[in-house]
Amino acid sequence: MGHACELSPSEQEQIQQWVAAHGTPQQVALRCRIVLAAAAGCSDVTIAEQLSINRKTAILWRNRFSEQRLDGLWEVAPGRGRKPTFDIDKIAAIVDATLQTKPEGMTHWSCRTMATDQGVSKSTINNIWQAHNLKPHRVKTFKLSRDPKFLEKMTDVIGLYLNPPEQAIVLCVDEKSQIQALDRTQPGLPIKKGRCGTMTHDYKRNGTTTLFAALEMLQGKVIGQCYQRHRHQEFLRFLRTLDKEFPGTVPLHLIMDNYGTHKHEKVRAWLNRHPRFVLHFVPTSSSWLNMVERWFGQLDDKAIRRGVFRSVEDLKASIDAFLIAWNKDPKPFVWTATVDSIVEKLARCRRTLEKLQPGCTNPRTRRRKK
Repeated sequence: MGHACELSPSEQEQIQQWVAAHGTPQQVALRCRIVLAAAAGCSDVTIAEQLSINRKTAILWRNRFSEQRLDGLWEVAPGRGRKPTFDIDKIAAIVDATLQTKPEGMTHWSCRTMATDQGVSKSTINNIWQAHNLKPHRVKTFKLSRDPKFLEKMTDVIGLYLNPPEQAIVLCVDEKSQIQALDRTQPGLPIKKGRCGTMTHDYKRNGTTTLFAALEMLQGKVIGQCYQRHRHQEFLRFLRTLDKEFPGTVPLHLIMDNYGTHKHEKVRAWLNRHPRFVLHFVPTSSSWLNMVERWFGQLDDKAIRRGVFRSVEDLKASIDAFLIAWNKDPKPFVWTATVDSIVEKLARCRRTLEKLQPGCTNPRTRRRKK
């Protein structure tokens, strides 16, 4: 059976992150899965059967983790072949320099700049970074919402995703504004064996359009219309389109952002006359909660970014063609994150920001202190 393997919450979180990360070495990911299975109460025989490994391997890493905890999972077992050129202290120094320092006059390290600074080869740096899942060249964007009703609004929206109301339709509504009709200055070359397609880096602007879209959550169908502008007049026209697209008295729950057009007095007056429309607003700076943004990404990647449009009409025709093709075989987007998991993740983010900039998480407060 093997002794019980207990994990602290931080260890559980770290091990799950290593398992999910694409850059984690396979041998380390396997050790993590062994530990997670052991923590779940599985016997060594069961772990061996589930992971298709030898029972002694499960025993080895269960015991190794009990002795060395997280550090033991990344240990490289001795074997045949050339022995490591650099000791653990040197590797730790490179990892620490990657995490804690920056090259002079630059924002981040590259393999070559770090290799020059540490006196090793760029291949060595690359191997160490891969082993520790470090990617200094990459960065992700984020913004924490300061909406005072953040939790209330987020709970409302996620509740619609995870437990939609019966006898009602949930629609994610938004507008993708300022879509540019870009024409290339020279014809591109088509794709061929051994060469990808090409297009010029410069372009000519031929105008813009705004797409109003509503994603029906259950089936994945999208209703979209292009307009020249994105004022409350256009939004009202789109609401009337939705009213015709979904006839009858079935309630329509609309998930939207806090753009001023959505709250215009004439829009509110129209909604009062059409009580079947129920609005749900995502928190400010939280457009990631609106699933139609995911569909906008598909539209941009598959129909707009590589397109060549000599006029706005060409652009609209391309958008309409993508809509028709999508709705022939719609694929709904499935929301899986719970409110608790998001709140926990945001809390960790806030704690990290407070450590990096104590007392500076609120710029308004910072300006008053000055």
